[in-house]
Amino acid sequence: MDLHVRAITREEHLAFVASRPAVSHMQVPSWGDVKPDWRAESIGWFDRDSTGRERIVGAGLVLHRPIPRTGRTLAYLPEGPVIDWHDTALRRWLEPMLAHLKAQRAFSVRMGPPVVVRRWDAETVKDAIAEPSAGRLRDVAADANEPQAAEVVEQLRALGWRQGEEDGAGGFGAGQPRYVFQVPFAGLPLEEVRRNLNQQWRRNIKKAEKAGVKVVEGGYEDLPAFYELYRETAGRDRFIPRPLDYFERMWTALRAEDPGRMRLYLAHHEGETLAAATMLTVGNHVWYSYGASTGRKREVQPSNAIQWRMMSDAHERGAAVYDLRGITDTLDEGNHLLGLLRFKVGTGGRAAEYVGEWDYPINKVLHKAFALYMARR
Repeated sequence: MDLHVRAITREEHLAFVASRPAVSHMQVPSWGDVKPDWRAESIGWFDRDSTGRERIVGAGLVLHRPIPRTGRTLAYLPEGPVIDWHDTALRRWLEPMLAHLKAQRAFSVRMGPPVVVRRWDAETVKDAIAEPSAGRLRDVAADANEPQAAEVVEQLRALGWRQGEEDGAGGFGAGQPRYVFQVPFAGLPLEEVRRNLNQQWRRNIKKAEKAGVKVVEGGYEDLPAFYELYRETAGRDRFIPRPLDYFERMWTALRAEDPGRMRLYLAHHEGETLAAATMLTVGNHVWYSYGASTGRKREVQPSNAIQWRMMSDAHERGAAVYDLRGITDTLDEGNHLLGLLRFKVGTGGRAAEYVGEWDYPINKVLHKAFALYMARR
């Protein structure tokens, strides 16, 4: 049956999200409120049931980035949309979306299909890091492959979509991570999750407990303490920090939609805050979102303590997946991100590769011009 796409209300969007086990935290209506430089739009896919009644069968959060002096926008669906990606006829989902966004004056569309290509067990990643001949994770044989992902990629190419990395500008700048690290919780008691941690992690958690590290949930008033550590972390790990008001906006917007959508954790030791982290939840999927720590008192292992508290809380609340988000694809010892990969591998979870982000140039001239502009920034 043919599908049609139209704008939907926040309430319709949230009701659809609630009907799913989980969707990305970037595909809920409140995420649009976190991004004031973009205009947010919720869209829905509709068909008709046997009685002829219209029903929603898919949804997406579209972020429109206006391009000055053109009246046109870049339309972005981060880690979405939420549709049946394994339909053998993706055309019937994507063509009405493109028609709708073209009518909204989008000159190009970018999306991130939530489709996993393959997975690597923690032990495989650990061995790959130790093996100097393996330069990148993508070159390592996976422990599990998802055959349907190849069909999704084939269909996207046939429909005229381009993978972001293929663009001359590498797409429109940095998007969402293609490689992530996730700890499966479904069907596992917490004791088994702890046993799956590597020996160093278990030892560090015990060290933190013995040293008297206390991990607590914080509130809005604790965001400045988190931010102070976050800025220190940015300087140490060489990334540009977001401003404090970004996190204040996240807290206000996400928790207004659902009080459990965002949580803040802080690790204290002898009156000092040594580490802090944010956790996001949609359905049964939980994300470790932002983490921060000081270089002081590392010997009391506050980062392991805070992660274990977050994992324990997520498990208690029924999470099926604890998602540590992005990891580097490179296994080069000289890469400063390798330490973070080792830290995440210690959780005993699995690395996953997604199909990545894809662009569709509705107006090829504007798409190319914008890609060149982004490449020269």
